[in-house]
Amino acid sequence: MNDMSIMERAVSQTDIKISARDVQVWYGEKHAIKDVNIDILDKTVTAFIGPSGCGKSTFLRCINRMNDTIDICRVQGLIALDGEDIYDRRVDPVQLRAKVGMVFQKPNPFPKSIYDNVAYGPRIHGLVRNKAETDEIVEKSLRGAALWNEVKDRLQEPGTGLSGGQQQRLCIARAVATQPEVLLMDEPCSALDPIATSQVEDLIDKLRANFSVVIVTHSMQQAARVSQKTAFFHLGNLVEHGDTDDIFTNPQDPRTESYISGKIG
Repeated sequence: MNDMSIMERAVSQTDIKISARDVQVWYGEKHAIKDVNIDILDKTVTAFIGPSGCGKSTFLRCINRMNDTIDICRVQGLIALDGEDIYDRRVDPVQLRAKVGMVFQKPNPFPKSIYDNVAYGPRIHGLVRNKAETDEIVEKSLRGAALWNEVKDRLQEPGTGLSGGQQQRLCIARAVATQPEVLLMDEPCSALDPIATSQVEDLIDKLRANFSVVIVTHSMQQAARVSQKTAFFHLGNLVEHGDTDDIFTNPQDPRTESYISGKIG
């Protein structure tokens, strides 16, 4: 093996943020996820696509242990963040979720002010010591979510009073306020109109400068627009994953080709 290939391999290893090996998920007797193996890169948007009920959201929820909240759910296999097993019993799920933020399908701001929505996470995780530090992180997070200029004069108004698209960007600001390393997004635009969707997509593109972003989407067009890597799930299996351009223009598995061409879905 020549020096260049060794260097390339070393670089690719350092780029891996999340590794999943032989991941299985059961809901009671239902085998929802089967033998998922994937590496998710840092500072990259990875899209999970596939028909409804194929397991993409279930697997997404494994990455920050949201499935722990479901009594009948059982997860097996290895999921590692920066090489550390997130299901190790010494790992505190609350601390893990500070590092692996999540944005849900429907905007769900807390029934608090815009300011307190963003300040909540840093406060409970002890990331701020005083009001000046809290002010700073609130502004930085709202700027990072491309929302600051729209709300800076009404920070004490309720977050629930914002438009749908603004609420979703507020939820993104809330997620990034705890200084996570990974941002999970479960169909973040499905409840939004086209203009708000475009704003959130632009934001996702900017967020990858600082985060590993994983997005579940029903929209293949959205996956093609925002992601660099795509993973196709079908019936609980990860069928294929790779560069987004390759998945959409030259899929290797006939199931992927059938989904992309609209024959299954």
